[in-house]
This record gives sequence, C-alpha cells and structure tokens, in this order.
Amino acid sequence: MTIAANSSGLLNFTYQGESLQTWYKLVGDLSSSQTPLVIVNGGPGAPHLYVLPHTLLHDQRGIPVLFYDQVGSGQSTHLKGKSAEFWSVDLYVAELGNLLSLLGISDNFDLLGHSWGGMLVQEFVIRRQPRGLRHLVLADTLASMEMYIASVSKLLRAMPQELQDAVKKNEEAGTTSSKEYQDACTVFYQKHLCKLDPWPKDLAEGLAALEEDPTVYGAMQGPSEFTVTGTLKEWSILDSLHLIATPTLIINGADDTCQDSCVGPIFHKIRKAKWVQFAKSGHTPFWDEQERYMQVVGDWLCDTF
Repeated sequence: MTIAANSSGLLNFTYQGESLQTWYKLVGDLSSSQTPLVIVNGGPGAPHLYVLPHTLLHDQRGIPVLFYDQVGSGQSTHLKGKSAEFWSVDLYVAELGNLLSLLGISDNFDLLGHSWGGMLVQEFVIRRQPRGLRHLVLADTLASMEMYIASVSKLLRAMPQELQDAVKKNEEAGTTSSKEYQDACTVFYQKHLCKLDPWPKDLAEGLAALEEDPTVYGAMQGPSEFTVTGTLKEWSILDSLHLIATPTLIINGADDTCQDSCVGPIFHKIRKAKWVQFAKSGHTPFWDEQERYMQVVGDWLCDTF
C-alpha cells in the first residue's frame, strides 16, 4: 500500500469478526531516508490530538511522524455497545500490527508510546519481537498497574484535604460524574497532567473527546486515574521486560502521575535503556518542556546503535 506524503486515511482491520477501521495521519514522507516514527498515544480511548506536538520532530529533524486513533477513539471505529472484555490489550496489539503491515513500514520503524500507549508498546514489542524496530521511546508510562495506583494515591494524599475528601466521598457514592468530583480531578490534573495554564487547545480537545465517549476508558481504566476498576486493574509486564532488546529511551516528569516508582523498574529491567526526567513537567513533558523534550527525543531517534 502506497501512502502519499502528508496524508490521512482509514485502514481496514478485522478483530473477533468485527469489521473495523483505524484512522491515521502521516506528517512527512515514508519514502524519505529517515526511519518513520509511530506515535502510540494514551487514554485508553483518547484520540491522537494531545500528542500532536510530535510533529515538531518532522519540522526539526525531517522524521516522518505517523499518528493514529486507536479503535474506539477519534476518527476510528467506535463501538459503544461492546462489553468490557472486547477492549483488551490483545485488540490493540493486533491493531498496531495491522497498521504497520498495511502501511508497509514493519521492516523499518521507530515507536513512541505515551502513558497507556507505552503499556501497549511494551506488550507489542514483547509479544511480536519486531525485527524492523530501530528505536523505542517509553514516555510517562508504567509496567505495573499496582505500582501506578500506589503512585497516584501518594500524589493525591499530598493534595489539599478538601480535594481528597471530595474524591473519596464521590467515589464511595458512585457519583464520579458530579461537578464536585470532576472539579477535584481538574485540580489534580493541572498539577500532574499538564502544568501549562491555560491548557493547550489540542490537549483540551483531546480530553474532551475522551469524556464524550468514555467507553474504552471506562472499560479498561475506570472512572478516573484515582480508581482503577477496568480490565487493566491487574495488568503487569514486569516479569517480561527483559525481553525488550531494542534501545529504549524512558521519560517521565518530576510531577508525573508516573512517578519514579513506576518508571524505575522499566529502566532497570530493559538492557539497553536510558532514563531522562523533566524537572518542570507533569505527565506531558512534550507540552510542559517542549523544546528540551524534542531535543532529547530527536537526538535519541537520530542516533545509530
């Protein structure tokens, strides 16, 4: 399949008998001499909008950058009536493999996974052992949901007591859609998700789209970052991290929801790994410290190993 430079479109994908479509957006030209970078964004269930700053890697380095909306988000197929079991790691590993194959880049590509996207990328690399993968970037992600829950709980305990009380009260009452609960989440996210004020338009619109159709997030994560009740609750890949042989750049922010307790095990278990922390960032250093972030990631991707 030949993909025109700076194009977007839909790719057919079949999973468990369902005919699905994955929307993609290419910035740059796949026929260039540069290895293309596939951005696997987080959520789960968020569209690609909030990771659009990575287009700077093309503007500054000439790297072709490929974004896509995972099934259940953005301009890809939505299936609001599906049970929670359908929204699985298996689904998204298969979708990523299908995307790489149909776009004809499976023999030469880089991967950057952010947040849930980093979890997915780790699963993909460990399961598929892709020979064409040159560089790996794991940004603001985790290898154990248990560790992530502990990390977020610790950050929540450091917030004002009235915010903690609002979270606890509404979660116990099952009123997590209330304004009080959502306002508490906003205060937390302004410190630990993105520290810019106001939030950038693409980030705000991406999160708004997630709220508009919370099917995937609710099924896999739960009502919020504080309370994980979905299919990822017991997720861990700690025992398999040693199987990642690709040179890996690991990133987190000092105020990240993915604190060092989440990121450290990834760094220590992957053989060829480098860890960079952004001192003035939350969960999105590509917004909070954009210039340095693009320098660090661009240098990594342009290195030869």
